[in-house]
Amino acid sequence: MERKEIDEKEMQFEQLVLVLKKALSPLYLKIDEIDSKIDTNKKNNFPKYYRNEDLKNIFGLSSNTIIKYRQTGILPFTKMGDIFLYDAAKIERSLKESTNG
Repeated sequence: MERKEIDEKEMQFEQLVLVLKKALSPLYLKIDEIDSKIDTNKKNNFPKYYRNEDLKNIFGLSSNTIIKYRQTGILPFTKMGDIFLYDAAKIERSLKESTNG
C-alpha cells in the first residue's frame, strides 16, 4: 500500500472515531446520570433484609444455627407468613458481637 493510501485510511479512521465519540457522548451522559441516581439511592439507607438463604450463603450459617440464633434472640427477625426477614444492619451487628464476645 502506498503512503497516500495509508494516510487516507488513517484520516477515515480518525473521522470515524470522532463520529462515534459524538454519537456516544449522550449515552455516556445518561449512564453517568443513572449511576449517580443509584449511588444516591444507596446513600438513602433503606433497610436491607436478609432471608434464611442469604444468611447461609453470606455468613456460612446452617439452618439449625439460624433457628437456634433466632430462638435465643441472637438474630432479631420479622416474620411475614412463612418467611423470616432479618434486618441486615442488626444481623451484622449481632453476629459481630457474638463472635467478639
